[in-house]
Amino acid sequence: MTPSPLLQPFQLRDIPLRNRIVMAPLTRSRAGVSRVPNALMAEYYGQRSAAGLIVSEATTISEQANGWLESPGIYTDAMAEGWRLTTDAVHARGGRIFLQLWHMGRASHSSFHGGRLPVSASAIPIAGDGIHTPQGKQPYETPRALDTAEIPGVVGDYRHAAARARTAGFDGVEIHAANGYLIDQFLQSKTNHRTDRYGGSIGNRFRLLAEVVEAVSAEWPAGRVGVRLAPNGGFNDMGSPDFREQFTFVATQLDAFGLAYLHVMDGLAFGFHRLGEPMTLTDFRGVYRGPLIGNCGYTQESAEAAIAGGLADLIAFGRPYISNPDLVERITNGWPLAQPADMATWYSPVGATGYTDYPPYRGC
Repeated sequence: MTPSPLLQPFQLRDIPLRNRIVMAPLTRSRAGVSRVPNALMAEYYGQRSAAGLIVSEATTISEQANGWLESPGIYTDAMAEGWRLTTDAVHARGGRIFLQLWHMGRASHSSFHGGRLPVSASAIPIAGDGIHTPQGKQPYETPRALDTAEIPGVVGDYRHAAARARTAGFDGVEIHAANGYLIDQFLQSKTNHRTDRYGGSIGNRFRLLAEVVEAVSAEWPAGRVGVRLAPNGGFNDMGSPDFREQFTFVATQLDAFGLAYLHVMDGLAFGFHRLGEPMTLTDFRGVYRGPLIGNCGYTQESAEAAIAGGLADLIAFGRPYISNPDLVERITNGWPLAQPADMATWYSPVGATGYTDYPPYRGC
C-alpha cells in the first residue's frame, strides 16, 4: 500500500514535522472561569500529539479580548504556567504545538467586561441570534469603535501574549485573523468603516494585522509565527464584496515576512458568504510562496489530493480530532474513523465527558 502523502515528513522552516497532519484550533471551554489551562487540557492535547503540528484552541491575549465562556487566556503568569502542563505533555510524546492568539472584538458582550462594550474596528453589530454570556444568552450589542490612540495598546497585548507563549514552552504562535474576530473585523470592508489610517482602503485595513505580525515577530523569529485567514467565511456575520481583492493583498503582503505558514480556511464547511467565487488554495499559491495550510471540511482523500497536487504543504483537521485522538494512527493503518462527536459536548464545560474519554481504535 502506498503511504499517504499526509504521512510524509515536512520541514516547517526550522521545525521538522513528522507528518503533514495539523490538529486545527478547537475551542472546547474546559479552562474554567479562571481561564487558566489545567491538567485535563494537558491530557487532551497529549492524546493528540501524534499530529505533525497542533495549533491550540483560540487563547485570549487580554481581558478585553474575552468573550467565550471558560476559554483559556495567556495574559497572566498563572495562565502561562497552566499552559506549560500542555506543552510538556505534547513534547513528551514528540509533538509540536503553536498557541493561537485571539481577540474576539465585537463577537463579545459587555457582561464579559464589567458592563463596558466590546470593541471593534467600527460600531457595527453582528446580525445574529445572540451570544452565550455569564448571564445566559443575550442579544449582540453594537460595539465601540477603538480610538486610533488605543490601537498600539492592543498591538502591545499581542506582543506580551506572544512573550508569555514562549515562557509557556510553545513552539510558536498563530495569529487568529479569521472567522470574524477583531483582526478580521479590521481587514474586511463590511466591518471596517474607519476614516483613519486603519481604514478606507485595502492597504489601510491590513495595517493592524501588519503591526501585530511585526510585534509578535519581535518576540519570536518570523519562522515561528503563523497567520490564519478565512476569506470565504460567513461566520460571525462576515463577508465583504471586495473579499478577493482584500485577501489577495493580505497574502501578498504576508509573504514578505517569512512566516512559519499561512493557514487558510479555504473549505466552505464553516459557512460561505456567497459574495463571489470562493478563494481556493490555488489563489493563495499564486501569491504566497511560504508553507501553506489548508483547512475546513477536508477528508483524508481530499487532503491527500491537495498535498499530492502541490496545493498545500499541510492540512488541518478539526472535528475529526474531537472523537479521534489517534487520527494519525487511523490514517496510517487504514482504520475507520469513530462516530462524530456529539455537539452537546463540544463546548459544554463538563470535564472529561466528550473531551478526553474517546478511546483509540481497538478493532471491530
